[in-house]
Amino acid sequence: MRSNHRPVILLLLSPLLFSLTTALGFNWGTSSSHPLPPSKVVTGLLRANNITKVKLADANADVLESLSGTGISVIVGVPNEMLETLNSSKKAAESWVHDNVTRYFSGGGVGSGVRIEYIAIGDEPFLLSYGQQFQPFVIGAAMNIQLALITAKLTNKIKVIVPCSFDVFEYNSTNVLNSNSTVNSSSTIPLPSKAHFRNDLNKTITELLFFLKKQGSPFVVDFNPFSSFQQSKNLSIDYFLFHPKARAITDGHNKYNNFFDASIDTMVTSLSKTGFGEMEIIIGRIGWPTDGAINATTAIAEKFMKGLVDHLHSKDIKKHPLETYIFSLLDEDQRSITTGNIERHWGLFTFDGQAKYNVDLGQGSKELVNAHNVDYLPSKWCVVNNNKDLSNVSASFMDACSNADCTALSPGGSCAGVGWPGNISYAFNSYYQQHDQRGDSCDFGGLGLITTVDPSIGNCRYAITLRTSFAPDKDGRLVRWTMVLSVSTFLAFTWF
Repeated sequence: MRSNHRPVILLLLSPLLFSLTTALGFNWGTSSSHPLPPSKVVTGLLRANNITKVKLADANADVLESLSGTGISVIVGVPNEMLETLNSSKKAAESWVHDNVTRYFSGGGVGSGVRIEYIAIGDEPFLLSYGQQFQPFVIGAAMNIQLALITAKLTNKIKVIVPCSFDVFEYNSTNVLNSNSTVNSSSTIPLPSKAHFRNDLNKTITELLFFLKKQGSPFVVDFNPFSSFQQSKNLSIDYFLFHPKARAITDGHNKYNNFFDASIDTMVTSLSKTGFGEMEIIIGRIGWPTDGAINATTAIAEKFMKGLVDHLHSKDIKKHPLETYIFSLLDEDQRSITTGNIERHWGLFTFDGQAKYNVDLGQGSKELVNAHNVDYLPSKWCVVNNNKDLSNVSASFMDACSNADCTALSPGGSCAGVGWPGNISYAFNSYYQQHDQRGDSCDFGGLGLITTVDPSIGNCRYAITLRTSFAPDKDGRLVRWTMVLSVSTFLAFTWF
């Protein structure tokens, strides 16, 4: 046995994907030090669980090849870093479409082909924190990709979209809730009726919406309920978890019992004020993290997912999205944590393809199919050697975390309560596993000790990583992409 999970049941029945007013899909990212092989994801998770739609952050060749012939609908992503080039060069756009779309598309030379339905231009390129880094290139890149699709004679089969972060919207003011609201009347919160697109985006958004309408493409927005909850001082968590007794807010004649409905109306209002109120919409990303922060737990994520799917199944939504993509399919230990340690814990499945929690979708119980025959490294862990002088162990701890993943040790995380020296062992083991259990990766100046006894404590899992092939560098060492520990994480770990 390699996975240290308790048995879990998750209902994810195929009728769900066809009975919902909005089609349900999953974001599938590959920012992992030891990713589950794409072929195993496709056969062991997607097809086994009747998941028929995926949204990719890029155009990973191995992933696209694994999707060939499956009939799974695919959104292929163009990375933000490529937007400037695609904006300035029609030839570059034609090359990108040829290399990443045409060659994989049905009849394009790879088996029976990949069912690519959309090309996503960038990943939230209008994000407020990006400033003008990508914004000037989005429209031009979209137009050039569209021209490349025309050249490839694919415009009737593939649409161009632009995933937008929710902060493309802003409000005229922070409004006082009226006395009809069940929230304290002294509370303040932005109301959907006051929403509109950000002023700095007026010209760009108008151009984008005209482009999308002309091509028959939907408007795509990512929802981040967890971030909104963290930033809100006036709304309870129940409002974000679809709790039937959550305190509602009233906006004129409209009453909102949950974050989702208010967000939909924010979109509709903003589109209407720009003259595109009838445009179809897609939710490109929505989910709840399971680790790395307070209130980021599997129990809360389970409540959110149940509430979300039940709500999507209802007729209470003012404007149903064409499609809704859950974020995400798998945990990714190489995602940037500059915006928070939760970024590596969005998966419905753990990195090794094991379901995290239960969700009752109201159609009977059925066990979600986990990934089988997963190829793990041997059952060995690296822990701190308690027989050594540990007075200077903090330096080794920080060194391990700066080259591995210690986000589960964050306040509120699944391993936050292991104490000292358990947190040291967790950091050592994370480094050891990410470096493929090499003997020298458990040295730490003689403070590390390799053991065959699983040191996992309660819900804190000291993982064994997957056996993955990597190309050796000139010194014969395995090449690995590592992330530098964020300042917030460093501060959080100094308590020991």
